[in-house]
Amino acid sequence: MRPQETPRGIRGGGIPLGETAMKICTINIPDIYLDDLEVMKQFGYFPSRSAAIRYALKVFLQKEAVLNEDLEVDRFTQLKHTQVEALVR
Repeated sequence: MRPQETPRGIRGGGIPLGETAMKICTINIPDIYLDDLEVMKQFGYFPSRSAAIRYALKVFLQKEAVLNEDLEVDRFTQLKHTQVEALVR
């Protein structure tokens, strides 16, 4: 089953995929993840590794938004910032 893109953004945004301005973001990932991305691309699940990474990030952010949907935007931002700081320590 192939992933389906939806036009809804994170926390109720409405920018359809394909109309979003893209920025380049360089990441470092383990070789095994890169190999898995290549296999998924070769089997036709995604047109590119970038598309697979965008999809995974979108799904992650949507799940986070659902878990925190009752929070006000400022509180959500503060909570996420605190969680990121804890990860970097």
